[in-house]
Amino acid sequence: MNKLALAVALSAFSAVAVAAPETFNIDPTHTAPRFEYSHFGYSNQQHRFDKTSGKIVLDRAAKAGSVDVTIDTKSVNTGYALFNGHIQGADFFDTEKFPAITFKSTSVKFDGDKPVAVEGNLTIKGVTKPVTLTVTSFHSMPHPMLKKDAIGANAVTKVKRSEFNMGKNVPYVSDEVTLAIAVEAVKE
Repeated sequence: MNKLALAVALSAFSAVAVAAPETFNIDPTHTAPRFEYSHFGYSNQQHRFDKTSGKIVLDRAAKAGSVDVTIDTKSVNTGYALFNGHIQGADFFDTEKFPAITFKSTSVKFDGDKPVAVEGNLTIKGVTKPVTLTVTSFHSMPHPMLKKDAIGANAVTKVKRSEFNMGKNVPYVSDEVTLAIAVEAVKE
């Protein structure tokens, strides 16, 4: 092997070996945290939050990362202003005292080069509990319009709302709530 070929090979190897973590800013226009619960057994109600911010860091070579998400509780959207106000009250989200829900990861689990689970701490109404978000889909590619690398994922977990001081009307309105987040993020 000649010296030029060896230099190119070593250069390519070292670039892969020292791949740096990538930081992505959550796109608030394409991120939608949702929650679903049984309403008296009649139906499963689904609502969302309209304002979300945060960062996702991925180091695919090291199979590591972090997720830091903040959800504005006053942005809850049930589709009805009166009900939005009701669940912003003290019995539920208590948005005056607790204007944000946060999730801060403690670890990211990978299968190959894709994240499949994010373990972390979910804080609602000042109560922090460990949860695991199961990543049901993940996609990474250059964003066709922004011309930057971007990622997207869907993740889900289940929690008991009574554990977060939101147990009003249990068991008629289910204690178990499914939390799902569709997230897109663009590289810094």
